[in-house]
Amino acid sequence: MTDSLAIAADRAPGVALGPDAAPAADRPGRLLELAVSDLALIDRLRLALGPGLNVLTGETGAGKSLIIDALGLALGARADLSLVRHGADAARVEALFDRTPEALIATRELSASGRSAARLDDETVTAARLAETVGPLVEIHGQHEQSRLLDDRWQRDLLDSFGGHAGERHAVAEAVGRWAENRSALASLVADPREVSRRIELLGHEVEEIQAARLRVGEAEELRRRLEAARHGEAIARGAAAIRAAIAGEAGSVATGAGADATARDAVAVALREARALARVDPRFEALAGRLAGLEAELEDAAGEARTLAEVIEHDAGALATIEDRLSAIYALERRYGEDETAVLAHGERAAEELQRLGGIDEERVRRQVDDARLLLAVATAAAELSGRRSAAAAALGEAVDGALRALGFRPGAFEVAVGRRIAGAHEAAIELDGDAVAFDATGADEVVFRFAPNAGEPARPLAKIASGGELSRVALAIKQVLAAADDTPTLVFDEVDAGIGARTADPVGRSLWSLGRSHEVIVVTHLAQIAAHADAHFRIAKRERDGRTVTEVLRLDREGRIAELAAMLGGAPADGDTSPGAAASMDGPALAPSLVASARALLEAAEASHARLPAA
Repeated sequence: MTDSLAIAADRAPGVALGPDAAPAADRPGRLLELAVSDLALIDRLRLALGPGLNVLTGETGAGKSLIIDALGLALGARADLSLVRHGADAARVEALFDRTPEALIATRELSASGRSAARLDDETVTAARLAETVGPLVEIHGQHEQSRLLDDRWQRDLLDSFGGHAGERHAVAEAVGRWAENRSALASLVADPREVSRRIELLGHEVEEIQAARLRVGEAEELRRRLEAARHGEAIARGAAAIRAAIAGEAGSVATGAGADATARDAVAVALREARALARVDPRFEALAGRLAGLEAELEDAAGEARTLAEVIEHDAGALATIEDRLSAIYALERRYGEDETAVLAHGERAAEELQRLGGIDEERVRRQVDDARLLLAVATAAAELSGRRSAAAAALGEAVDGALRALGFRPGAFEVAVGRRIAGAHEAAIELDGDAVAFDATGADEVVFRFAPNAGEPARPLAKIASGGELSRVALAIKQVLAAADDTPTLVFDEVDAGIGARTADPVGRSLWSLGRSHEVIVVTHLAQIAAHADAHFRIAKRERDGRTVTEVLRLDREGRIAELAAMLGGAPADGDTSPGAAASMDGPALAPSLVASARALLEAAEASHARLPAA
């Protein structure tokens, strides 16, 4: 009756490409399989999905929504570490996506110790990278997503998606951005004339002071070295004289120590004469003679350098005072304008630039005001183009969704899309459209409202003010069905799509989901047999007790299994021990009433018959 996909406890978790999973494109496509281990009630399970409409059913609390949560983790959703199964070290989720030439595997692991890891194939990635790569492959619709449908901004985005207005919206956003930038610059030019005058005077003083100083980068360090040398001038002069005496014995130098009368230059000269004499009889001494000749020249140069260094030492008290005054002036500039000469000079350049700008502030203000009018006109032109496209698309979207809602049990004319504008306030920026001064932003100048009138004789009102939970679910489904043609998301997931929906309206919802499944892979969690009857693949989620622990298992149902599950969903299993003639056994053991089994069979056959009459989405 059933084909169990539960993984035995001793089987290693993993995923494999099934026979129906031939890749259809180079980019990743639909979700093929989902493998989960040690996540809350789930011990180990694998869900092998098929194309079309996949339906998950089962008793409340069995783990249907938990499977959707697991899929969210594989898509990069925020990790809830409390989901790690009690007693396990880590939870693991693997999602297998169709891709050429090999399937793409997205993996997420949650450690009980508080760490989370993500991988794409064999590459470790961040959760953000995971979401960026596989997030666009699956769109999950739940109660939160339906609540977004009540937001006017979201309604406007849906209309633009339907109408293909990306280019026009980009043009408006760019025009508004250029206007806003110019308006901000214009606002900075509006200042008290007295404040501008005071600022000009201050900047002029700073520029004049820095330019008059004629600073050089590195000048302060150079002056500090000169000043330090001057303070030790006597000792430096005495030492330099000693160097000259030792090398060359120059007049006026002071030689000290033993053998002071014999200078280094004299000694080298004697050695050079001897080496040259020997070289005439023994060529081996030629190289030595060359080295001694070079040494003699080096000693002469060293003596000259010692003399020069001693001569440049500042001895004059006036010169020392001049150095100290210059250093004090540089230090004063650095205290006011920067930590060194480079910073002071940079401050002077900035001050000069601002001084020039302030000098032409009146001319710039006039130019910016002219630009403001020109840029506002550009915004109005782009917004008018977008507004016209929206009005045309609103009529088409309203008609299409209204048609989809009729198939879901609503009267004709229950849905419309209204496009309006808001008159700008007295102190608000505005553009002129059709003779009115209207407010605008980067999305244009339109207000989009989905209006709903489910009851005959009642006026249409904003969806947010009138729709019940069940009505909102069907409106969301109708909109998704209409937008499906332009939506290239491979897999669509609907969790609690039947919230607030009764059995009477469930069958049209099931037909719509099946039709949507012709162009997308659709995964639906439902409690209603009328929706489940339309499944291309039907999975039953059940709780079992294994080794004293509660676990969640997934069963893919064959036709007879589907009939038993639909019967249980229609009325539940009778009490244990029912042996009435014709009673059928449910998958859990208790018998099902024959009337329920017959109703379930008829429901399935009716759904299958309706599919032949339904157009593809």
